[in-house]
Amino acid sequence: MTKTPQPPHEPHPNHDRGLESDLSTLVSRRSLGMFLGAGTAAALAACSPGGTSGTSGTSGTGTTGIDDSYVAAHVDGIGAEIMGAAMFGLHTFPDNPDWKGWWGDQPPFGTPVYVLTHTAPRPSIPMQGGTTFHFRSTAIEDVLAEASEAAGGRDVRVGGGVSTARDFLRAGLVDHLHVMIAPIVLGQGGRLWDDLRGLDLTHKVTTEVAESGTIHVTFSR
Repeated sequence: MTKTPQPPHEPHPNHDRGLESDLSTLVSRRSLGMFLGAGTAAALAACSPGGTSGTSGTSGTGTTGIDDSYVAAHVDGIGAEIMGAAMFGLHTFPDNPDWKGWWGDQPPFGTPVYVLTHTAPRPSIPMQGGTTFHFRSTAIEDVLAEASEAAGGRDVRVGGGVSTARDFLRAGLVDHLHVMIAPIVLGQGGRLWDDLRGLDLTHKVTTEVAESGTIHVTFSR
């Protein structure tokens, strides 16, 4: 996982039923600044590769190679997605009944996406390209069970945001975590690691530095 040209996102032993969390997000360049904020958008753009990302919903000006291989792994083997209400945009547009997310008419997921929100139940939203947004307010374990069944033997990815990823990490449900550390100082942001001491004892930790200067850290079990 830490050596090129070996792919950095190798299958773990229970890859066919694993839960992954990837703290990066596929959004269009047009909405990137609004979705993440200008500083965070710049951080993500700094490590956005020019190859694979063009087919996955983003178009970066960063590098190919190591960064590109992680973007490819971001979508490989994923059968369902879980995200928080803020990532979907419900906190930003709470009163817009026509809001369908940040990704346009054809989101990049191509799978069922389960949005965790206290506003559920609400109707599911089918989109072009195979994505359907479902809204759930039940326990994360129950949502994971539903998403795992929908994934049909492939992995379930927790795309974010940070608070949602932390909920799954605290519950011990994440098999593979990918964190990107970009060489940009934002001066703000969420605290990912509070109350998560010991993750390095339950998971194998690997790091890899890309040509862009981005550090890719993975925790796998």
